[in-house]
Amino acid sequence: MTRTRLPCLALGLVAAVQLSLAQAQPSTVVYKCPGNVYTSDRELNAKQAEVKGCKVIESAPITVIQGRAPSGARPASAAAGNSAAAGNSAARPPEARVDPGAQRARDSDSRRILESELRREEERLAEMRKEYNNGEPERQGNERNYQKYLDRVAEMKSSIARKESDIAAIKRELAKLPS
Repeated sequence: MTRTRLPCLALGLVAAVQLSLAQAQPSTVVYKCPGNVYTSDRELNAKQAEVKGCKVIESAPITVIQGRAPSGARPASAAAGNSAAAGNSAARPPEARVDPGAQRARDSDSRRILESELRREEERLAEMRKEYNNGEPERQGNERNYQKYLDRVAEMKSSIARKESDIAAIKRELAKLPS
């Protein structure tokens, strides 16, 4: 009999804790405002909601997913006529700007790192191609089964393709850096 009481007792305890937590949290009033905008009583009080024409939504759980503005949309400051933010990139405050000399140093460091990485990757690709031997690498001792050999050859071919795409990506990054 104690085996059946223990799960029931635990279940009752969990339910009691959840009930006390639910009562401890104040309920939030959700308003639906014109333009399909939803807000809570944390952002507006009842009088402000009434002035804006918002209606109370009762007992409906709402999930809000933050989305991005469409890519063609202009920022609100640009729409309002703010010429500083009207361009493609937002204007930065003076303290956030980087000194041109420091930026050149960063760019040269980036270029040096990318060039060394490119050299290393090209050397590794040359080794891989030599080992691949135009699709006919030497068989290893554990490859008595011909399928194992074919699997290794296919893996080598895909590794070479990945390495070539990595090298192309590094070259694209180098091309983006100023000379």
